[in-house]
Amino acid sequence: MPLDTLPAVRAAALNGRYRHHGATAVLEHALRDPDVGRTALVSSFGAESVVLLHLVSIIDRTTPVLFIDTEMLFAETLVYQQEVAERLHLQDVRVIRADPARKAAIDPDDTLHLRDTDACCDLRKTVPLQTALEDFDSWITGRKRYQGGKRSDLDFFEAEGDLRIKVNPLVHWTTQDLQDYIAENRLPRHPLVAQGYPSIGCAPCTSRVADGEDARAGRWRGTEKDECGIHFVNGKLVRGPLPAAVEMAATDTAPETARDETNGAPAAPETTETVMNVIVTDDGFGPDDWTGGFAAPAEATTQEVGIDLPPDTAPDALETVLDAPLVRIDFPSFSDGRGFTLARLLRLRGYRGRLRAKGHLIADQYAMARRAGFDEVEIDGELAARQPEDQWRARADWQAHDYQSRLRARIPA
Repeated sequence: MPLDTLPAVRAAALNGRYRHHGATAVLEHALRDPDVGRTALVSSFGAESVVLLHLVSIIDRTTPVLFIDTEMLFAETLVYQQEVAERLHLQDVRVIRADPARKAAIDPDDTLHLRDTDACCDLRKTVPLQTALEDFDSWITGRKRYQGGKRSDLDFFEAEGDLRIKVNPLVHWTTQDLQDYIAENRLPRHPLVAQGYPSIGCAPCTSRVADGEDARAGRWRGTEKDECGIHFVNGKLVRGPLPAAVEMAATDTAPETARDETNGAPAAPETTETVMNVIVTDDGFGPDDWTGGFAAPAEATTQEVGIDLPPDTAPDALETVLDAPLVRIDFPSFSDGRGFTLARLLRLRGYRGRLRAKGHLIADQYAMARRAGFDEVEIDGELAARQPEDQWRARADWQAHDYQSRLRARIPA
């Protein structure tokens, strides 16, 4: 059947042809049947993604795998993606991101998800995926009937409008089928699953799921329930937590300028002690012992200076800092996971110096930072006061819960 035949017609024919086949057979035929055409697997590398990734690695590990990095993913997802791709020897993993110029125009401060989750998903996920799929006639998904809603009547093959075909090999699988497959094949689990995340998306829009809740109850929870509250910001409805700057403005009123009672002139400002930044390690809080200063890569005049890297540093530029004694990576917001990716890439490329995270990280992210390759975290005095040393040290036993360490221990050298 020619590929210019309408996808709906092709999907109906394929469903008739493979209706009584199992998941593995459907996937194998999808990768080889000329009526399906050029096919890619789209994977989130989420809670259950390893099943399809493993099947593809067995049938044809050269299959293109499209991984959408929304630049708001959990650090664990970014590390897990690289670990799984390496372990399964996937040969064509393509990382898809939003167009930088479009993102800068629509979401320059990375807060669009606080105002309009649909628009954020469109910017960071839907549009980049559609662009990446332009070179393909079909794509493989991990959707299943048991997930309910519009997925209840899914077939192995379905038309995506007049564009292409979606292939759903696992359509008849249950949760137990997935768990059994993962266990029987000793596949690595996403580390967040054990922490109460049965469905994993972007960090700002994913929360833990309580016992008895639907597996996807933690996705965009603030847009469906009001646990986080519903707020108006500048006259616009915002679901979820208020941005920090707005919260401060809503709770703090600017004090009037103090006046000297003797002559009405503005009083001299009170002097306050400068609070130094704190360095967090597995041993707790400590002072900054680095005396070499910091500079951008292009401005470093000596190999003894530390290097400051912004989160948007291009991966190719990391080669120029591999000899630096200390690299400090900036985190402009706690939901910005790009710094974790840079740290992981530096370690993978052989960097052996000190690696420091600086900026808006919180105690809950300390274990993520250590797993990504950071040696230490630099926080300001205000954060150290809000989240004292004991909160950070509670996360210092990160190696005991590090799935990567356990995984490496099982893999023969």
